[in-house]
Amino acid sequence: MSNATLSPLPFADHEVAARLREALLAASFTADGLLDLLGAPAYAALARSETVPALRATRGDTPLETLVRLFLLQQPVPHARVEGVLPVHACVAGGWLIRVGDAGGDLAATVDVRPYGGPDGEDWFIVSDLGCAVGGAGGIGNRDEGVVLGVGGASTTLAGITVRTPVASALDLGTGSGIQALHASRHATRVTATDLNPRALHITALTLALSGAPAADLREGSLFEPVRDDESYDLIVSNPPFVISPGARLTYRDGGMGGDDLCRSLVQGAGERLNEGGFAQFLANWQHVEGEDWQDRIRSWVPRGCDAWIVQREVQDVTQYAELWLRDAGDHRGDPAEYQARYDAWLDEFEARKVKAVGFGWITLRRTSAAEPVITAEEWPHPVEQPLGDTVRAHFERLDYLRAHDDAALLAGHFRLAGEIVQEQVGLPGAEDPEHVVLRQNRGMRRATKVDTVGAGFAGVCDGTLSAGRILDAIAQLVGEDPVLLRDRTPAQIRLLVEQGFLEPAPR
Repeated sequence: MSNATLSPLPFADHEVAARLREALLAASFTADGLLDLLGAPAYAALARSETVPALRATRGDTPLETLVRLFLLQQPVPHARVEGVLPVHACVAGGWLIRVGDAGGDLAATVDVRPYGGPDGEDWFIVSDLGCAVGGAGGIGNRDEGVVLGVGGASTTLAGITVRTPVASALDLGTGSGIQALHASRHATRVTATDLNPRALHITALTLALSGAPAADLREGSLFEPVRDDESYDLIVSNPPFVISPGARLTYRDGGMGGDDLCRSLVQGAGERLNEGGFAQFLANWQHVEGEDWQDRIRSWVPRGCDAWIVQREVQDVTQYAELWLRDAGDHRGDPAEYQARYDAWLDEFEARKVKAVGFGWITLRRTSAAEPVITAEEWPHPVEQPLGDTVRAHFERLDYLRAHDDAALLAGHFRLAGEIVQEQVGLPGAEDPEHVVLRQNRGMRRATKVDTVGAGFAGVCDGTLSAGRILDAIAQLVGEDPVLLRDRTPAQIRLLVEQGFLEPAPR
């Protein structure tokens, strides 16, 4: 299973971690410090797991260059250079560093330590296994079943979409290197983090300690198994092992259940563990099965008593999907016959399940006592502006408003145009009138929606002073329409503009 041996992990000693953290900060071993040292191109290359530009930028002997070579580029560094930067004796005794070389004159890191900037400028550090945040574009450097990866695009995506309101309790399922638990520690009084892999729990403890964050309640087990029946939470987050694969070779990504059953089980099990008004937010893969609408499939996962917002961000056909994850594991660099056999196994699995493609996206649940929960499932592959936590929270607040207002109440309501909305008129050059009008958001989801001239005029006038009905009456007079008919046909368009965040209910 493994092509490299996992290093022994440092001790989760808070005193040593605090001393190491102090030394790292003193040397400006931070996200901003790295950018200043490496420059934007080398910094971006390092984020892509390409190390050559960073190696070229750290040929000096400053404390920061020493730390980059040691912890990020994972190069042996002479003892004398490290001694002037870190508390070497404590780091060796605590297991963060080991002596290497014939005479033991060099020091090497036992784990990857990566600076990570928190949302309010916090200097955090994410710990992971060696070779799992560097090594080039050819796949991870270690395929051991228990390997723990560092921060990737999926984990930062989940951190960005998570609702960040103060809560009493948060649960991070499948914590990995601990990035979600670290974020939750800022706004949750109590953080529980679980993982099937005990090594991941140990690394999460290291991440929290080195980042100066409170310790979490760490529990070993799969999905909700470590959660007691009498426990519930205000926030549940998970970047689970969602990859749909034949077998479960890699714990960090392969769920070990058939098809997309792991993601389905995760979503279905979250409802009863949420407190009223609480959020559960997941990244997930789901199958596109012949003869079945993908939206119907995911809607069936949503537990009773929960509103849901499901956003499909990407779809890959089964060949693209198999190739992506074969490369992720570095299988393309091995024996060609073994690679082909594994590729065949993926396609056999998909063929047996009549899967034609795989979707990737976000699933957000909110516990509600409403008689009729609302489930929104949509495809949105376009660029968005992270972080989106406030946008997600506002989406569900608008659902509450719309659910509580029938058409008559909607027309009596007051609205204002959301911030940074622009109007575009689309048509042939020289045409007297546009073919259609588009409203476009420059923030958040960055949606664009077509509206008719009445909708565009209505949105442009909304500043919270007049009710929707009075605005429509004025528009009817301007365009020569029957105001009663206009009032009858416009509420649906107003609802859509409110639901998608173009209009906001204005306080009276």
